[in-house]
Amino acid sequence: MKLGNNLFQARKKSGLSQEAAAEKLGVSRQTVSKWETDETVPDIYQSKRMAKLYNLSLDELIEFDADLQEIEQAIKNSDEKRDTKIDWTNAWSKKYPVLAEYQQTVNIESYAVSIRKMLNSLQRDYNFNRLDSMLVLKDILYHEWKENK
Repeated sequence: MKLGNNLFQARKKSGLSQEAAAEKLGVSRQTVSKWETDETVPDIYQSKRMAKLYNLSLDELIEFDADLQEIEQAIKNSDEKRDTKIDWTNAWSKKYPVLAEYQQTVNIESYAVSIRKMLNSLQRDYNFNRLDSMLVLKDILYHEWKENK
């Protein structure tokens, strides 16, 4: 993503118009527009002021990803009570149909035995509770998959 688009997305996420952002930054609306269209680049001081205005760090502003921000906010807003109401397999199967179908073909119990052993080992060896053991195992699995794509 280009810097201008990051600035645009961050401003929109903050709920500010170009005019409002310009007024708070002490520049013209046209200047904000030029930054957002990559016609010009804000100096470091204006960038710092923008980051503060949009409640982001300077690094976050430069690398702003609206989708990632929304995901991180959803994670912050989640809780166990709400999570128990969500059928995650059903939700994710809309994007990954295999999740709705594998139960008919995969010998789940044989995999479950191995997974239980790994979970118990994490609990015993590292004194993790059940949830932490599952999260660690899930993270290891993700990193293993990512490295071997």
